[in-house]
Amino acid sequence: MTRGVYLHHPSSLEHDTGDHPERAARIRAIEQELDKRGWLGLEPQLAPAADRAALEAVHPAAYVDRIAEVSARGGGMLDMDTVASAQSFEAALHAAGGAVSAVTALVAREAEIVFGGLRPPGHHAEAARAMGFCLFNNVAVAARYALDRLDARRVLVLDWDVHHGNGTNDIFYGSAEVLYVSIHQSPLYPGTGALTDSGAGAGEGFTVNLPVPPGAGHAEWLGLVEHVVAPVAREFAPDLLLVSAGFDAHRDDPLANCTLTEESYAAMAAAMRTLSRDLDAPLGFVLEGGYDLDALAASVAATIEGALDARVGDPVEPGPLVARARGHYQRWWPVLAD
Repeated sequence: MTRGVYLHHPSSLEHDTGDHPERAARIRAIEQELDKRGWLGLEPQLAPAADRAALEAVHPAAYVDRIAEVSARGGGMLDMDTVASAQSFEAALHAAGGAVSAVTALVAREAEIVFGGLRPPGHHAEAARAMGFCLFNNVAVAARYALDRLDARRVLVLDWDVHHGNGTNDIFYGSAEVLYVSIHQSPLYPGTGALTDSGAGAGEGFTVNLPVPPGAGHAEWLGLVEHVVAPVAREFAPDLLLVSAGFDAHRDDPLANCTLTEESYAAMAAAMRTLSRDLDAPLGFVLEGGYDLDALAASVAATIEGALDARVGDPVEPGPLVARARGHYQRWWPVLAD
């Protein structure tokens, strides 16, 4: 088993969004930082393209065809802030395919961790709608693939992007196979992810939304990871842990108002790696947002270091956000009542 894998592909640089926060320079910044650090011991590998069956397990065929057709015509606006270029369909295939490749390697125990450094991001993409810079929902495609084709029974997705992952939320809203947990700033785009938005039908209680106010920082975010995410994860007992890894809750990010630092990301990653080891469930990261280039690059590196070293620091005392979340979700997760 290798220490870890970093998945990348040249098409991520060819998804041309123009003068846009979600741009190719994000990938260049990450990879320049990792290269300076000897890739932190990770093995860079090319991400394959997703096959149609993997995509269509989440996205209708007509929607996949539409993204292909828009790119074939040279691109265009998919919504008010989501743009496609001539190469965007190819990039989106490799972004989703990288996430699938990550879970395949993880379930086969070929790597301790996998980080997918690919774009476009995915967590805002709904089953049949591109939005929020996202074309295909990479983490949802990967989770569905693990369940359908790799014999996983339960998958945990922790989304720590500062924006709520409405697409992932909705795709698995009625499922008990995927526990979707999101820590995100509210109010903020896309305006979804209320604490009371907790799943439906067979999936009731398996959507765990943990909104935080503008200005929330290390204590609030890590407190939720330690005192809500971790105990619920232990009770859920997933076969696979995936992180929708956005880095726009960093204090320097221009699109939000939270105050995390790279040390915060290292701490959250270490907490997830500890869970991974305790549950004997492999851990993968799928890149989402993060728009200050220096903060993004430093935070990705810190996340990889935190996940590899799993050095958990002093615990964070539970605060009011933890108490509120535990009070709401304990009806489905009795461990939170302890």
